[in-house]
Amino acid sequence: MEFKGSILIKLLLLLQLSILCLSQQQDFDFFYLVQQWPGSFCDSKKSCCYPTTGKPAADFGIHGLWPNYKDGTYPSNCDPNSPFEKSEISDLTSSLQKNWPTLACPSGDGIQFWTHEWEKHGTCSESSLKQHDYFETTLNLKQKSNLLEALTSAG
Repeated sequence: MEFKGSILIKLLLLLQLSILCLSQQQDFDFFYLVQQWPGSFCDSKKSCCYPTTGKPAADFGIHGLWPNYKDGTYPSNCDPNSPFEKSEISDLTSSLQKNWPTLACPSGDGIQFWTHEWEKHGTCSESSLKQHDYFETTLNLKQKSNLLEALTSAG
């Protein structure tokens, strides 16, 4: 049983640190898909506020999709001429509110959080993913690496 648990732990770590490799020319080596558990996040912060859309489900939520280099560093704030455009993701808003909720205070609808994530991390992925694709890809990766389902299956 210990051997099976060891493999499962490694699998979960791989899922948590999901790497998306792209065949196109890019200015980074890989992506980290970063997820967070709302209860733990709120327990570790001095202030935590649920989104204006309501309390998140008891599930891992997206924190971000972050381009990284193999040496452990990462690019950030790569293109100040590519601001977040809410209209670019209007078809994804409902799914983003469910899967990528903000827990920052004061309460918000997610726009400020997604703006931060796009401007800090997303603009560094523009060689591969434009704004809509960045958010849609992140949502798809979360669905494919269903951490809660993997942990539940493991008991």
